[in-house]
Amino acid sequence: MPPRNFKTPDDLYKAFTEYKDSLKKESTKWGKVQYVGKDGERVEDYPMMPYSLSGFYVYCYDIYGVAEQYFVNKDSLYMEYVSICSRIKQEIRTNQITGGLLGFFNPSITQRLNNLKETTEVTTVEKPKPMFGNNPLENN
Repeated sequence: MPPRNFKTPDDLYKAFTEYKDSLKKESTKWGKVQYVGKDGERVEDYPMMPYSLSGFYVYCYDIYGVAEQYFVNKDSLYMEYVSICSRIKQEIRTNQITGGLLGFFNPSITQRLNNLKETTEVTTVEKPKPMFGNNPLENN
């Protein structure tokens, strides 16, 4: 059995909670200065940071080590982690979709990341060509 960076599924979810908290701190690097009101009061606004699985992997790697193997579950070595990994993926997806719907994140990127797309099916029907040209009077 390979060494485990997370002894239990709860430990993995605790790391995910820490990752979400770290995004609040990360957002301070992306502040936007605005001047509001009649007096032009300076206000710094921090963006909502999207959750991402790759961001979680990087966060874990820096603190705990590799986390990806828990999600990949090669050779079924991490079966007891399957449900918590599914929960984490769904929480990330929900965050991205909600943020996109509310306009915090780019909607088209959100759609691509989450395989959301509107498809339109177009059917064309070819009309038969007249036998004697385009003039309907010629067909007599």
